[in-house]
Amino acid sequence: ETASPRGRLTALGAIAAGTVVADDTYARMLSFCLQCRACEAACPSHVPFGQMMEGARADLAKERPTTSGRVRRLLVGRLLNMRWLLALVTSGVGLVQRLGVMRLLPRRMRLARGLRRQRVFPHSAVGVHDLAPAVPAGSVALLAGCVMDQWFPDVHDATRGVLQMAGYKVDSPETQRCCGALAAHEGAAKEAGRMAARNVAAFAGYDLIVSDAAGCSAHLKDYEQWASGGDSVAARTRDVTELVAELIADGQLPKLETARGKVAVHDPCHLRHAQRIIDAPRAIVRAAGYTPVDIDPDGMCCGAAGLYMVYEPDTAEELGRQKASQVHQAGPATVVSANPGCEIQLRAHLGKGYRVLHPSELYWQALNR
Repeated sequence: ETASPRGRLTALGAIAAGTVVADDTYARMLSFCLQCRACEAACPSHVPFGQMMEGARADLAKERPTTSGRVRRLLVGRLLNMRWLLALVTSGVGLVQRLGVMRLLPRRMRLARGLRRQRVFPHSAVGVHDLAPAVPAGSVALLAGCVMDQWFPDVHDATRGVLQMAGYKVDSPETQRCCGALAAHEGAAKEAGRMAARNVAAFAGYDLIVSDAAGCSAHLKDYEQWASGGDSVAARTRDVTELVAELIADGQLPKLETARGKVAVHDPCHLRHAQRIIDAPRAIVRAAGYTPVDIDPDGMCCGAAGLYMVYEPDTAEELGRQKASQVHQAGPATVVSANPGCEIQLRAHLGKGYRVLHPSELYWQALNR
């Protein structure tokens, strides 16, 4: 491995030396990886496999450009930054939902099935108050995200509500862009760097930067690899689950004593493996008055993995079935997961009668009952 100017680990040295051949097999191996980073969490030498994979895919995009690769990089590197386009797609999905057309799509199209059960349209806030504390505990920049704003607005509402209750002033800067995680995973290094640079400027001056999508918070914490000033963003970034759990532990947010039953806890890979955050979601579930139930002590990937469910549907399908089986065996009909792709994947495979929420969303709803 060699280090790029931004510090990303790459495979260029091995390819140039001839020890690794950038052929179809190599490309297939890179594409088939979920980038769940479970190997990184298990590695005693702390090898940064996530950064290595991102670097290798960026190198492969240069060495062996393909039409499908260009299309994927265009999607995650350009189109996800077009808010008007995402809003248009969201409205279209909502219309299709209302017309009931999605049920006519092939069952193999799991992403479509997940979206069919997604609360895309219309949106109704759950007890959100625009609180402006006289003496704020600090200022928070909330990452809007590429799909969170459009497809998971209730999660944003919950995040704002809980943090405002704790005394924070919460903003979502208009100049921010997609965090760049999907672009980085797909090897669109230049685009990921541009997004990071834009966000470094957008988030300047805030005490904390909070994301309620685990994949995004994990990527923001690696920003020193992507843009000048990224180390400042990395140092101030918190996943909302870790911040809310700390506020509960410190007594700045209440613990509800009402016994509301059991809730299954799903650990997104980029929360459990990339950020090593395991206890926080369970602490939030307990504070909401529920008993957390573990479904998988090893944190197996659900198969969503960004766009993996789109271009590796068979593997994603099998992983999704296994994850749904774990939830079924655990028993609870309510599941919490802290990442949007995982929520979509769970809804696609669990079937009717199950409720999938973000931990902070579950907590906020409990506070408003």
